[in-house]
Amino acid sequence: MTELSNGTWVLVADGEKALFLENVTDALNPNLVVRRVEEQDLPPNRAQQSDRPGRMPDPGPGQRSGLDAADWHRLEGARFAADAAEILYRLAHRGAFDRLVLVAPPRILGELRRHLHKEVAARVVAEIDKDLTNHPLDKLEKVLLAELAEG
Repeated sequence: MTELSNGTWVLVADGEKALFLENVTDALNPNLVVRRVEEQDLPPNRAQQSDRPGRMPDPGPGQRSGLDAADWHRLEGARFAADAAEILYRLAHRGAFDRLVLVAPPRILGELRRHLHKEVAARVVAEIDKDLTNHPLDKLEKVLLAELAEG
């Protein structure tokens, strides 16, 4: 069982928003305080695409296949996760935290893991694969306690 002890930081992220939180009380009654918020405004995919997806020749006479359209949200989500990992590295390098809990949907969690510096990865004490960015802090604290008690 991982505890949300005093001084533990929690990154709650999705592809568009990242909350950097710190527990300023004990593990039994956590009080998460927002230390930093990062957001990006992502218009819908249809607003970002300028052309139809391309086509490519297939083997055989006169056959062509359509290519998939770029998923701009997925690409920007990956870039956003890389940016969040860089912020975590700078915070860790300054000694802002010794313990870190990562909370993100599975795809973003994977991107975060891929971009974490070893100095940050060594401080990760738990990972929760859920999207909790839009939860109010009091509800977030309860969900974290329940998830960490299970894990």
